[in-house]
Amino acid sequence: MTQPFSLTVNGDSRQTSAATIADFVRELGLDPKKVAVEHNGVIAPRSTLHEVALGDGDALEIVHFVGGG
Repeated sequence: MTQPFSLTVNGDSRQTSAATIADFVRELGLDPKKVAVEHNGVIAPRSTLHEVALGDGDALEIVHFVGGG
């Protein structure tokens, strides 16, 4: 198992052991198909979230889509 490391997520510090953005998004209880993610200032295409590795000190901005009526 990977050692926990620190991320900044939407301005807040978090600890994770997630290997990829998609893993981290699932850890948050979100569906990777329904989020937009900025990784270290660059938009990560949704189709690549399962490929983009996370590392200590990375910054993420995550926006998830909510349906309603």
